[in-house]
Amino acid sequence: MKDITYDVRVYKTEVRKNKDGKVTSYRVLWQTAGKLWKRPFQREAQADTYRSSLVMAARNGEAFSVLTGEPVSWGRAIRGEMSWYDFACKFVDMKWKAASAKYRQDIARALTAATPAMLAGERGRPSDLELRTAMRRWAFNTKQRACAPEGTAAVLGWLAENTSPVSALADPETVRSMLDMATSRLDGKRAAASTVLRNKTILQNALDYAVELKLLEANPIRGLKWKLPRTTHEVDRRSVVNHAQVRALLDAVGKQPRSGPRLVAFFAVMYYAALRPEEAVNLRGYNVTLPDLVRNAETGELEEPVDDWGELHFAVAAPFAGREWTDDGMPREERSLKHRPDGHARVVPCPPALTRILRAHIATFGTGPDGRLFWGEQGGELPNITYMRAWKKARKAVFTEQEYVSPLAKRVYDLRHACVSTWLNAGVPATQVAEWAGHSVDVLLRIYAKCIVGQDEAAKRRISEALED
Repeated sequence: MKDITYDVRVYKTEVRKNKDGKVTSYRVLWQTAGKLWKRPFQREAQADTYRSSLVMAARNGEAFSVLTGEPVSWGRAIRGEMSWYDFACKFVDMKWKAASAKYRQDIARALTAATPAMLAGERGRPSDLELRTAMRRWAFNTKQRACAPEGTAAVLGWLAENTSPVSALADPETVRSMLDMATSRLDGKRAAASTVLRNKTILQNALDYAVELKLLEANPIRGLKWKLPRTTHEVDRRSVVNHAQVRALLDAVGKQPRSGPRLVAFFAVMYYAALRPEEAVNLRGYNVTLPDLVRNAETGELEEPVDDWGELHFAVAAPFAGREWTDDGMPREERSLKHRPDGHARVVPCPPALTRILRAHIATFGTGPDGRLFWGEQGGELPNITYMRAWKKARKAVFTEQEYVSPLAKRVYDLRHACVSTWLNAGVPATQVAEWAGHSVDVLLRIYAKCIVGQDEAAKRRISEALED
């Protein structure tokens, strides 16, 4: 068998010391089929016992696994064996029911990135693109796996036969290689900090599950010295637009043919009420409360009231995930609001400018399917590509070339950032802003710290006053 060897050499235990000469650990070294293995122990007796067991197994002519470095009989006696591919599929199936559609995608991406480090064979290996596609779209998708087309099924069959057992991750070098691969881009460079953190967390959870199944004695990632990149959750101040720029952008959206006029209110609820895109796209007519028009006593005409504030109240968002990841096959999955329990609503004030925009929108377009305020041209859900394309065209029409290539309102989500920044700079208490925006106060201040203007000048004035004679 290609996974075993009788070529074994056990070396003298290595004593590890720090700079002060104090013993920190004892490391057993041995070699199987030319590959060096190392296992540290805190106590000398533990290391001697382990080394003696290796020596005895080698003298008795036992077969050693080239994947774990240990005698094959140890793995059979202590724990069952399962290939990485079978385990990854089992982990996905265990997580599937309780996971959101977007988190299901995240799990599939993390496992797809990690699996190449666990490949044990080369003969008949499909291309890297075929492997990635087969894993991400089919293998690590509980809903799709059994429906894989014939060509993809053959790729999955190759994977099932050519991945190392989970027990191979007991080797620190193997788990480090897997973690490095899972947190790198295809070109080998480090992935974005958010991706690194997300993929490491998912793999750590997966190996906790391996311990639960008794495929590993302990989670090797938790004991690995592996530095996470620094992450920042602050809003880039350069991305925040001012009110004049937003008015110009909304005007440019309204001038676009076909979907443009009906998208003005969609962007407006994000800027004036800090809705997330997945909240705005799921907004229904019954989520909007607008003040009644008042009749002018002199002209008899209905007019907007002086205090034209309305209110938005909603409890469900619909983030985009893709049909293959949702239980009902719809592109979006309706979920509770972010950071809120099921059924917990958020109430946001609707300022006069937004009230006028929403009133005009409802009067012109009414409500669509299921009472939605915003929907696609064909009557279905509003596609991401439709509003993203409209926003890109509006930025191109309004901004200078330098502004267009800058982070300024580059993402639709930046409208929400601009709204929250406006509230904070207007002096609205952080507790109230956090309630409207759906954040905790701590998260709010951490994210928007650099967007609160005027604090530097006030601090300087206070210092100057304190230093005056």
